[in-house]
Amino acid sequence: MNKKNCRTLLAVVCLVALNACGERAQLDPSTQMGNDPQLPEPKNFLVPPMQVPTGVGWQGDAHPAVASGLSIEKMAGGLMHPRQLLALPNGDVLVVESNGPGTEAVTTPKQLIAGIVKGRSGKGDKGGNRISLLRKQAATGKWEAHVFLEHLHSPFGLQLIDRTLYVADTDKIVKYAYEPGQLQITDPGTELADLPSSVNHHWTKSMVASPDGKKLYVGVGSNSNITENGLEVEYRRAVVLEVDVATGASRVFASGLRNPTGLQWEPQTGKLWAIVNERDEIGADLVPDYLTSVKEGGFYGWPYSYYGQHVDQRVKQQRPDLVAKAIKPDYAIASHVAPLGLLFYTGTNLPNSYRGGAFIGEHGSWDRSPLSGYKVSFVRFVNGRPTGPVESVVTGFYSKDESSLYGAPVGLAQGTDGALLIADDVGNAVWSVTASK
Repeated sequence: MNKKNCRTLLAVVCLVALNACGERAQLDPSTQMGNDPQLPEPKNFLVPPMQVPTGVGWQGDAHPAVASGLSIEKMAGGLMHPRQLLALPNGDVLVVESNGPGTEAVTTPKQLIAGIVKGRSGKGDKGGNRISLLRKQAATGKWEAHVFLEHLHSPFGLQLIDRTLYVADTDKIVKYAYEPGQLQITDPGTELADLPSSVNHHWTKSMVASPDGKKLYVGVGSNSNITENGLEVEYRRAVVLEVDVATGASRVFASGLRNPTGLQWEPQTGKLWAIVNERDEIGADLVPDYLTSVKEGGFYGWPYSYYGQHVDQRVKQQRPDLVAKAIKPDYAIASHVAPLGLLFYTGTNLPNSYRGGAFIGEHGSWDRSPLSGYKVSFVRFVNGRPTGPVESVVTGFYSKDESSLYGAPVGLAQGTDGALLIADDVGNAVWSVTASK
């Protein structure tokens, strides 16, 4: 038996043992939503509990379920791991097809097991390293897919400013000239700014432009769970960077955000908000992922603490001075839901109750049993602040027995017609949610 097969066998044996003694969550997810989530005592594990359903995709005409008053249709299928969306002013929709570059070394049995567990879900499938363009045909009402931009390097963030398209690869921001209506970009583009790209424990680079188009804000995740790869590889990590569009110069705008995977402007106050994937491996009920405003110069705790001053004792070099000034996030959205998409809705297609609130694409995590996330949720905003419970809007991404995974929502966008658009990287599809007729 070769080394690869031996490693796989070892991982499978460990996985069987793991599933046999896996810890299940004790708290109802609803108790970890809102401004004051329940936070139990942390636990220590040799190998953390894991649960991921097997990725099977959508069969036939199967599709996600939607809340009352809504309908859903598939815009496109057969894509290569769609992760992010951008609706263009002319009605076209750009789809980023991507996955991680695979540059993080596997150095522990835990990483090996986690890789296999995640891989069987379909979340680890190869990405297209490209952007496709969807265009609706007037005659048929169907969406046609065109390969728009190829040869990218694990792209994620995408923004259009005037006639320049900015793409956040995992290692740099590249800008391309764009003409409205074009079906393909063939030029190699011009690098605007480099981005942290060593190790790539977290590889996604979410991105949003300032309202005046002069700055780009980029979410850069940590290079570890809680600095187990050393502090030296965390330089300019777990931060939101501010990048000057004219020069490419960048600075750290906010820090201590373990993995900020969605950045958006709240429409009433004009403040920057983010969704953040919090740390793993201290229990199925810790730590809640969150939605928060991002303050210039603010520090949000990672790695030294979570939810304000809750110290993470696993971090080898403690920093009580930083813990003391850690900002408590604004709104918890439950533990291990893995939020990857954020959209403040300003359209008129959906019912008025959704106007001004935040839709969140919850990709679902491997570190909780029973499953949590795997849905598109909604948080109401009043006077620029989140309020009330998290509402489930688009569900049905896994089987009732939690064994099969049909899809997993990632990036969100608002179509020019006011539809809610959803990238589904396990189902390799893009969905459109509109008001029921």
